[in-house]
Amino acid sequence: HIAEYMGGSESTASSSFRFSLLQTRMSVKPFYESSEFGFLQILEENWQAIKEELRALRQGDFMLWPERNLYEKSNPEGWKVFGLYSFGKKLDDNCSRCPITTRIVEQIPGMTMAGFSALAPGAHIMPHAGYAEYSDKVLRCHLGLDIPQNCVLRVGGQSRHWEEGKVLIFDDSLTHEAWNHSEQVRTVLLLDFRLPEGFKTQGSLQKGFTPQVEKLIEDISTGHLQPSE
Repeated sequence: HIAEYMGGSESTASSSFRFSLLQTRMSVKPFYESSEFGFLQILEENWQAIKEELRALRQGDFMLWPERNLYEKSNPEGWKVFGLYSFGKKLDDNCSRCPITTRIVEQIPGMTMAGFSALAPGAHIMPHAGYAEYSDKVLRCHLGLDIPQNCVLRVGGQSRHWEEGKVLIFDDSLTHEAWNHSEQVRTVLLLDFRLPEGFKTQGSLQKGFTPQVEKLIEDISTGHLQPSE
């Protein structure tokens, strides 16, 4: 109730502060529209070229996402990725395999993460939230590439379906989950970019990187990153 924050019984400063908090709560949301980020249009304009580079990759080029506790109950190999940029670090060998996609994602302002994310048939990524001091500073974007039916992304209690050639932008700091109830692999181009001015995340993250992600970052830094067998 906005009126209660503007009543005469409270000081003007207190009322203004509470009204500001209310505005903040109203402005944050699980999903964002692509029209809010014009710089993402380049992804939709070039999605078929990006998909062609995806098709040139072999299944063995992908690696299992290291936080296996999130998906292994539904499918031990349920979530695989092929990274181009990982937490700000460029994966040169992988980028050389996908030069067009690399050039495109490098044009996204504040890009910190980019790569292909594949969800196997029957896989369910369990509810989880991002990492303090990272996910509260970025928004996440998915560009649909191979999207069978019965694939859903749920963020903060709201559900959306991917579409081929279209982006979904969401707040990774909120609890989210994804599932693939089809018989085909669902693949998106996953991309994180730093929060533009005027945007805020909504989640209250308490924990930073998990040990599995810390190990991934270390392996990338030392050049020991290996794809799945």
